[in-house]
Amino acid sequence: MKDIPQISNAEWEVMRILWDKAPIKAAEVIKTLQETKDWKPKTIKTLIRRLLDKGVIGHTANGNAYVYHVLIEEKEYLDRETDTFLNKLYQGSIRHFMLNFVQEKELSREEVAELIKILENSKR
Repeated sequence: MKDIPQISNAEWEVMRILWDKAPIKAAEVIKTLQETKDWKPKTIKTLIRRLLDKGVIGHTANGNAYVYHVLIEEKEYLDRETDTFLNKLYQGSIRHFMLNFVQEKELSREEVAELIKILENSKR
């Protein structure tokens, strides 16, 4: 897995929009985020700049605006974050994670059945 920079929770919110809607202009990112966040346009532009600096997104000129696109796919980032999470909290053990998860969470019969199906299908 290639080296993927960490992104903050706020940057994650911008990435969610980019993964969903890219290519997209900054004005559209701002409009979309302001529907759910009380963030100023300058704050959002700063987050976009940070993501550019980290090499997670790129841009192309379109007249007097930039159009942003992702350089790291969502699945690739999620895989890295999952590995980081498992290594940090469970010494890389999916077994320990799953044991903790099923012992601490109340699961419905449907959720249990779905987990069993997933586990059965993941046998190699």
